[in-house]
Amino acid sequence: MAAWEIEGREFGNCNCSYGCPCQFNALPTHGHCYGFGVYDIRRGFHGSTRLDGLRAAAIFRWPGPIHEGKGEWVHVLDRRAAPEQRAALLRILRGEDTEPGATVFQIFASTCDTVHEPIIADFDFEIDIDGRKARARIDGVIEAKGAPILNPITGAEHRVRIAQPNGFEFAEAEIGRGWANIAGPIRFELSDTYGQFAKIHLCQSGIVR
Repeated sequence: MAAWEIEGREFGNCNCSYGCPCQFNALPTHGHCYGFGVYDIRRGFHGSTRLDGLRAAAIFRWPGPIHEGKGEWVHVLDRRAAPEQRAALLRILRGEDTEPGATVFQIFASTCDTVHEPIIADFDFEIDIDGRKARARIDGVIEAKGAPILNPITGAEHRVRIAQPNGFEFAEAEIGRGWANIAGPIRFELSDTYGQFAKIHLCQSGIVR
């Protein structure tokens, strides 16, 4: 198993209500799960292959709760990546070279029966974790934005976090909301649903603490 590590930022958006019951081992808001994550890798490696400055995305759809499986996924890889970097990113995102249950990538891989061919695309991605704001445009695949939750009476920005001391994706995430149009082999729309903005630091054994 090759050693790997990535450190960076992510914006995630799914069809659940604010807070996402899945974060608390509860059933998804609508009984099924559609979602995606966009990753901006500040620094990283897989074996001897450097991954600094690259971006990637993962799009998922499950007909029921994630743990019941039967899901499908497609990964989007940065067009700037060299062939060996694309191969390395795929091994990480598909949960390969990873201890069982150690990362969100490996866990999601174990619940997906359908794997679509990866998409190579140009990324336009901005994220402000503390501000709970993000914008992602991936040509022909993702048009998305994230924003803070607003107080329904005053309109003031509401700030709330999820901390997971024993998590497998992030140690702490700022929670907001998101909108997205997803195209390609997996298609769906999200409107004013759960959004997360987080720093990620993962390796083959899980979160780097």
